Amino acid sequence: MRRLGNHDSEFVENVVAINRCAKVVKGGRRFSFNAIVTLGDKKGRVGIGLGKANEVAESIRKATENARRAMVEIPLVNGTIPHEIIGRFGAGRVLLKPASPGTGVIAGGPVRAVLEAAGVQDVLTKCLGSTNPHNAVKATFLALTSLRRAEDVARERGVPLESLRPRRPRDKDAPAEEVVATVAAGTGATEGSHG
Repeated sequence: MRRLGNHDSEFVENVVAINRCAKVVKGGRRFSFNAIVTLGDKKGRVGIGLGKANEVAESIRKATENARRAMVEIPLVNGTIPHEIIGRFGAGRVLLKPASPGTGVIAGGPVRAVLEAAGVQDVLTKCLGSTNPHNAVKATFLALTSLRRAEDVARERGVPLESLRPRRPRDKDAPAEEVVATVAAGTGATEGSHG
């Protein structure tokens, strides 16, 4: 990872992959380069960009400009993502799962670059489809842009926030005999009715 110049010092730039392409012409081969870059402030803003040029440095500069234009805000909850999600792009699929504090970013190179630029500190990931860096980065970015906070979903649906929370299982402090007696009484089960 490297930091940008003085006017954009709050952003962290990460070159994920540089690819060389060859075009065969009459006099031999003509080479060009493409670079994929992630840019983020480590506080919930991240962008990705692709740049193509005849020089490596120029392709990185173009990719950085594209990443700055494509920057979006993503929801973070205590340093992790609000819910599990699968991002898809082309043949690439990336699974992102929230993790407890202290887990760290469990991810491969391209996915890690996007998540670290965004400021995600604890997350579990898995590339399920293509591991091509372009597909993995774009699938991760689409997954992050699809994340929604519980508060936003409740507001859109017009329901209280508590109704979105998962229902809790039975009280664990209740004695097991009481639970069994309640279930048996409710179903009308009697001994010897196996028949």
